[in-house]
Amino acid sequence: MQATTTASVNGKLLPPRSPLTGWLAVVSVMLGIFVIVTTEILPIGLLTSIGSSFTVSDGMAGLMMTMPGFLAAIAAPLVTVATARFDRRLMLCVFMLLLALANFLAAAAPDYWLVLTSRIMVGITIGGFWSIGAGLAERLVPPASVGRATAVIFSAVPLGSVLGVPTGTLIGDLAGWRTAFTVMGALTVGVLVMLLLFVPPLPPVQATRLSVLNGMIRSINTRFALLLTFLVVLAHFGTYTYVTPFLEQVTHASGGLITTFLLIYGAAGILGNFLGGAWVARYPQSVFGLAAALIAVVTLLLPALGRWETGAVMLLIVWGIAYGAVPVASQTWFSKAAPHAPEAASVLFTATFQATISMGALVGGVILDRTSPSAVMLLGGCTAVLMVLAVGALPAGPDCNERPEHRDSPTDASVERLAHGPRPGFRSVSH
Repeated sequence: MQATTTASVNGKLLPPRSPLTGWLAVVSVMLGIFVIVTTEILPIGLLTSIGSSFTVSDGMAGLMMTMPGFLAAIAAPLVTVATARFDRRLMLCVFMLLLALANFLAAAAPDYWLVLTSRIMVGITIGGFWSIGAGLAERLVPPASVGRATAVIFSAVPLGSVLGVPTGTLIGDLAGWRTAFTVMGALTVGVLVMLLLFVPPLPPVQATRLSVLNGMIRSINTRFALLLTFLVVLAHFGTYTYVTPFLEQVTHASGGLITTFLLIYGAAGILGNFLGGAWVARYPQSVFGLAAALIAVVTLLLPALGRWETGAVMLLIVWGIAYGAVPVASQTWFSKAAPHAPEAASVLFTATFQATISMGALVGGVILDRTSPSAVMLLGGCTAVLMVLAVGALPAGPDCNERPEHRDSPTDASVERLAHGPRPGFRSVSH
């Protein structure tokens, strides 16, 4: 007979659970985030085919990427605070049902405005599910396994990011873009069933308040996380959203070859995720800065070297490795800035990441419609250079968590009081 464990959060005893059941619940939450991330970025590889179906430009089709991010940025704090007293399992299931309906609506949409309506539903799902699910590890597994469970949940971000586009593009090439959304809808229903079967009832034990979020923003560490995340995500999604038009118009690659290129990019991204995850805890500043530097090099060189298929695929490999480390590096900055408020840290991470994805897709689309795919790449590269300069502007020396102790600034101290304790393992990066 399998042993069971009990745990408590904020003094409240949680239901007993077996290790196997707990890990099945963790995997269910991870898969929920995976289908969310995949659904969000699915249009990148299908951009031109969807645009052709409704006779809209590539820039207008980019609204499919812009709308979910902006809505998710708004939904992350508002939905999390508004539903703070509801069972978290119930909310996860509601958001997963909403995502399934969004995918099926996109697959059947006769007009482009219905596709955009489905993307509104996706945005609400992103903001709500991610903000709640990212901090649930401590309630699903024994205390000794919380670290590993958190890593499993967060692995859905790079996996969804690097696999979603090439997989969706492959399905779209073989059976049409509507089939790709139908498959995602069916997969989402499967995840919903897993959440119902494996995630235990999760009554709220700690309400996330707007005052806590406001206090976190006053922290200098959180502000650096906001700045660095904004610049690197703007650079990446302002360019990668339109990588398919670039490969079609500049590289002159066929549809099948583009799918292969994106699959190679996805494999490189998985490698980048593992490499970044292995080093980011000790060297968050270096990992974040190196990832941005590689994205800058790739996007600045693509207009020249991307004219040839060999040059394009080599640069995409480097790009995949670089971006694979970005989500884990960004989340690490936010979590170390507020280790005693994991759901609040997840809210800020989600809101920042999603708002910047939308801004990048919007700006890139406007530039694409007025100039060319090469101009989009060059401007994205310049933005990534700004992120590298921002990292270089931080005080010289070891990375954030290896600096000698310094006295916290008054703003950091206010966050400490909100968090009810010291912040182990994270030093202030500037004073």
